[in-house]
Amino acid sequence: MTHATNASIEQGEPQIALGMNAEAPASTPVLEAVNVDVVYGEFYALVAANLSVAPGEWVAVTGPSGSGKSTLLQLFAAVDQPTSGSVRFQGVDLANRRHLDRYRRIEVGHVFQLHNLLPHLDAKRNIEIAMFGTHRGRQARSDHATELLSLFELTAQAGHKPPEMSGGERQRVAIARALANNPAVILADEPTGSLDPEGAAKIITVFDRLHRTEGTTIVMVTHDSEIASAADRVIQLEGGRIT
Repeated sequence: MTHATNASIEQGEPQIALGMNAEAPASTPVLEAVNVDVVYGEFYALVAANLSVAPGEWVAVTGPSGSGKSTLLQLFAAVDQPTSGSVRFQGVDLANRRHLDRYRRIEVGHVFQLHNLLPHLDAKRNIEIAMFGTHRGRQARSDHATELLSLFELTAQAGHKPPEMSGGERQRVAIARALANNPAVILADEPTGSLDPEGAAKIITVFDRLHRTEGTTIVMVTHDSEIASAADRVIQLEGGRIT
């Protein structure tokens, strides 16, 4: 996967390198689900699911509630494990990968539907905390958080706590936090689900800029066909099956 380095999303914005921490051959999918079943008791959340995501691709996963969309995303985020089959990152089965905490923190950036920001911390601190335990020292974390806030037009909200921000502002902080460690992939679960049309459009614009300018790989779960149409490819899930 080839990513631009030190490239800004828009001219005049701060230059921030975003993208993969480790390179894989261009022919190797970034993410793969191979013959995956996920079973909870007698309920099949996913059935024989096969999906390959190429480097730099933006894939939208759609389908009705309960179709397995979030389950698929949780597998890619290594939050859940398949009952059978395999889930792979850059060709390596996540079941065989050591230090999954590093994978979750560094390799993928997870954007949750309801933000999952810490309500007692301001926007800047919410971004900084994602970098704890990495090579960045205190000042470097502060500087990088400031750059990300500027990148997402959130400088004025740096000292605001989540309850003091709009839904769109909180979601942009959540995306900035997901990018704090330069992940290979953004995994976004209904990132516009709780936003009005204007707020949703801003989030999709952010994703489009990252995808187009930085070559960021994005897997986005959405129930909105119009939002899904921004992606390179749309995958439909019904009853746990990719149709």
